[in-house]
Amino acid sequence: MSEQALDLRRSAQILRRHKILVGIAVILGALAGIIYAAANPQLLTSTALVILPQSEQAQQGAAVIVDGAADPYTLTQQVIITSNVVLRNALPHVRPATSVDKLRRDISVGILTPYVISVTAKGNVASDAETTANAVARSYLNYVGSTSSPIGRVPAQVLEPATSATGAPLRPLLLDILAGAVAGLLIGGIIALALGRNDRRLRERNEIADSIGVPVLASVSVAQPPDAAGWMNLLADYAPGAVDAWQLRKALHQLGPMGLNSSDPRADGFSLAVLSLSTDRKALALGPQLAASAAAVGISTALVIGPAQDANTAATLRAACAAAVPPQRSGYLRVAVADDPHVDELPRAALTVVVAVVDGKAPRVADTMRTTATTLGVSASAVTAEQLARIAVSAAVDGREIAGILVADPDPADRTTGRVPQVARPGLRRMPTRMTGTTTEIRP
Repeated sequence: MSEQALDLRRSAQILRRHKILVGIAVILGALAGIIYAAANPQLLTSTALVILPQSEQAQQGAAVIVDGAADPYTLTQQVIITSNVVLRNALPHVRPATSVDKLRRDISVGILTPYVISVTAKGNVASDAETTANAVARSYLNYVGSTSSPIGRVPAQVLEPATSATGAPLRPLLLDILAGAVAGLLIGGIIALALGRNDRRLRERNEIADSIGVPVLASVSVAQPPDAAGWMNLLADYAPGAVDAWQLRKALHQLGPMGLNSSDPRADGFSLAVLSLSTDRKALALGPQLAASAAAVGISTALVIGPAQDANTAATLRAACAAAVPPQRSGYLRVAVADDPHVDELPRAALTVVVAVVDGKAPRVADTMRTTATTLGVSASAVTAEQLARIAVSAAVDGREIAGILVADPDPADRTTGRVPQVARPGLRRMPTRMTGTTTEIRP
């Protein structure tokens, strides 16, 4: 895939993730368009025509206007119409009430022929535009028709009064709203892209896997119990959907414990640590859900809440696991906290899931319980590559290897796989034949 296609794809993903921000920007832009339309309404116009006497001077001007200019006589009448005295006399008949300066801005005087002048007025409603145009035209006729006129009496007449207004106020309003919405879309998109390109959190399974070169074993939706009672209900009644159940079962098979015979007391136990970040509260549920899922398929499971660098993150889960009443999973699930003095009295389990919380800035994996295998639990869009790398380095320093990653609440638009490896292993491998966990040997 070309670099340009990748960039366009990433930009589309960023816009989709910030769709609420973009939507708000579009709504605000549309509102701005409405406000602009209200402050600058599309006015209706109406025109009155005034005819001047066809004097010899005007007839001579007919030849001049053909060449693109009106004669001085007609130009003089045009100036008179917009004079203070004419407009002031028209004010009592203009609607709505206005000033001379505002009236001068609301009208326009044009020369159609050497002896026909148009007076065009604009208004919010048709009647106002018509009344204003007719009022100015009559004021002009009264002024030049008076014997006391300083330019002499001019017997001009109204050729056609203003009787109808033209304009389309609805369409410009829609255009203003559309223009505002488009502007909001562009602004919101630019802000979203700026935020998204500076956001270093990992969202796709492939991004999470590639950050430390470890495959994503499963990605499931998770619950976020608000208190200890909620955690107890999750451990006792967790029933994942078909997709999540298969994902968890596949993860267990990848790690190895699905081949264990839970009914054989001589079977070696398998322990699995699920490390999560103190800032990633969703990922905390991955370990308990994995343990509950294993118990549901007949694997004797122990869920142990290990020591945490941030005690507040797992406080309610620790309280639930320290409660006197154990969750009911047909006897397959037992829970405990690592610092419980009776933790060693738990019945032997085929699978032990240890939940540990570490600090993303300064993780201390060595402080967590040692297990057969170690996995990372992360939420989509909650961690960065730097944080995962710090945990991987801390584990490596302690002689541990990250076997896989569990992803909580994957992005619904994520179509990547997380670089899942093939499950086939060389040599002897054990596969479950029934839900009880009994196995059969398969040799290559």
